[in-house]
Amino acid sequence: MASNLPMSPQLEQIHGEIHDNFRALANGFQKLDKIKDSNRQSKQLEELTGKMRECKRLIKEFDREIKDEESRNPPDVNKQLNDEKQSMIKELNSYVQLRKTYMNSLGNKKVELFDMGAGVSEPTADENVQMASAMSNQELINSGMKTMDETDQVIERSKKVVEQTVEVGTQTAVTLKGQTDQMGRIVNELDTIQFSIKKASQLVKEIGRQVATDKCIMLFLLLIVIGVIAIIVVKIVNPGNKNIRDIPGLAPPAARRLLSLSPLQQLE
Repeated sequence: MASNLPMSPQLEQIHGEIHDNFRALANGFQKLDKIKDSNRQSKQLEELTGKMRECKRLIKEFDREIKDEESRNPPDVNKQLNDEKQSMIKELNSYVQLRKTYMNSLGNKKVELFDMGAGVSEPTADENVQMASAMSNQELINSGMKTMDETDQVIERSKKVVEQTVEVGTQTAVTLKGQTDQMGRIVNELDTIQFSIKKASQLVKEIGRQVATDKCIMLFLLLIVIGVIAIIVVKIVNPGNKNIRDIPGLAPPAARRLLSLSPLQQLE
């Protein structure tokens, strides 16, 4: 059994994690049979796909550890470890085929194994009908390795898309910040213009009040001049009127004296 294999602590830990994921996959597919809602089935399949990705990563790590320890292990131990790796790859591919069967039953062709949403080419008809039980160990290994390579390529493409998205988002943020600053400057300029218009309106009102005051003063001066002229005319026309005071600086008219001739002077 696999638990009786001679393994290093690192290999034993990876081996245990892989089988833990296999048990989770088995339980997940059993629960999937009991789910009737298609949306919940799709969500459950996505979770199981994540478990398969984790198994793929752990199997590749298990293979690297085997190669690192190959020189230190006897040939029979290396053979047993490689057989165990092939057995795990075969079990993983059986879950892959099972997932494809459920996906076909749901009519969902958008998500393929390890595709993270896009980027994996559609499988051929032979790959769809060929079940894990009918494939040899070498075919299973080749199929698993091919799927892993395709998944790595999809992940790299996804990383590039994410980087491009982040770059576009950064540029958009910079543009929005510049536009926001420009709008702030425009608002400040509008406030300044509004303040200037208000001050100008106040200045126009003050000028209007000053003009009205000047007109009133001129009117009063005109009335005073007319009054003085009227008094002068009355004094000249009727100098004996005592109801009108003399205007300072203006002498009253001189009284006329009539000379009478005596009888003698008349005779002469």
